[in-house]
Amino acid sequence: MAVYVYAITAASHPLRLDGVTGVGEPPEKLRTVNSRSLAAVVSDAPDGLRAKRRDVLAHEAVLERLMAEGSVLPLRFGAVTSDDQAVLQVLDERAASYQERLTALDGCVEFHLKASCDEDALLREILLQSPEAHQLNEQIRSGRAGPDLQIALGERVAGEVQLRHESFAAGAVEALRPLARDIRASDPKGGDFVSVSFLVDKARQEGFTAAEQDLANERGADFDFRLHGPLPPYSFVEAT
Repeated sequence: MAVYVYAITAASHPLRLDGVTGVGEPPEKLRTVNSRSLAAVVSDAPDGLRAKRRDVLAHEAVLERLMAEGSVLPLRFGAVTSDDQAVLQVLDERAASYQERLTALDGCVEFHLKASCDEDALLREILLQSPEAHQLNEQIRSGRAGPDLQIALGERVAGEVQLRHESFAAGAVEALRPLARDIRASDPKGGDFVSVSFLVDKARQEGFTAAEQDLANERGADFDFRLHGPLPPYSFVEAT
């Protein structure tokens, strides 16, 4: 039977799982796979598992219970392997790496920040502040410009947007970096200019969320900041 893996902990973790059940309908019973220094919390993997609300919440409930009593390496929803022996083999082969990450993540949660800015407001700013873009725009508006100038303006604006996005992202990260133990950046999607995860000590999470709110207020209504968390530290399970 395939095995669903929720998390990895130290063998000394209390692993009190009473009252918590796993994914599946009916819910699968939780158990542990133990090596000399580590433990993995697992269950049988139900057939045809999909990210239904009940199963996602069951996965999160297991992680929350474990995190309340010690350091955890959380696996994302849907981690399945062949059997308990495969789990044990990975625990043995990667013992040193997993123990290092458990120490690094002890007492921490993850916050993920995404942010975007209003495109029309940014365009107006560029046309006001960039002499080259302003001049090209005025020539086009006069009706005497050909398609080459329109292409040139588009390229100039695209370059200015990129520069401003990079500046906005750097400013956001630097404002919050002092309150984080570690940072993991990913490529922003859609209209976002930043997508970054912060590893934050639980004792500092209120200060972190307050700093993010200050940053959002400082940027103003043209910016949309979305902070998700506290979360299990999924982005920090692997060492860089």
